[in-house]
Amino acid sequence: MKRLLHGIDVSNWQGRVDWAHHAEEGVAFAFAKATEGGGFSDRYFSRNWQGMRENWVVCGAYHFARPKGDAAEHARHFLGALRRAGGLRRGDLIALDLETSDGLRPEQVARHARRWCRYVELHAGVRPFVYTYPSFAHSGHCAGLEGYPLWIASPSQARGDPQVPSPWAEWTIHQYSSRPVDRNVFDGSRQALTRLGYHPR
Repeated sequence: MKRLLHGIDVSNWQGRVDWAHHAEEGVAFAFAKATEGGGFSDRYFSRNWQGMRENWVVCGAYHFARPKGDAAEHARHFLGALRRAGGLRRGDLIALDLETSDGLRPEQVARHARRWCRYVELHAGVRPFVYTYPSFAHSGHCAGLEGYPLWIASPSQARGDPQVPSPWAEWTIHQYSSRPVDRNVFDGSRQALTRLGYHPR
């Protein structure tokens, strides 16, 4: 029997999140939207970041990719939002939400994502997860990202048994439902999950 750790992900669409309630319900980790592209900052991010931390939920922050823009500029925007919210602590997680092409070719989208991930890894010292969905990845938008942990949106599959698209061979987090909030599972312990997060040099 798999030992699945339960999590959620949120953005400004959820408004004010009751983190104490989610923690009581067994939510062990979460991702909150921090930024999108090079200019948008989620107005609830700082509150969510603090709420997760105060309720002993493993903290995750994600950036919604807008591949038409400059990857390094977008990464700096994301890391700035993280700093303003209190910064990274041991075990905190980072993710790139890669689900739109902005009308670019798949290889251009993949190049933007690789550059964003490399910039964040270099300047924050943590390897990002990549959130995507099977058909988007299968179309080549995620080429070269197999070295980053896969957070896959696969709601049509049973919880903990998602479809794994190329270029990945295995999944790390499975988003299996969006009702009433996006729900995720990690196949492992809290300690195993935080090992994939930030560790001060």
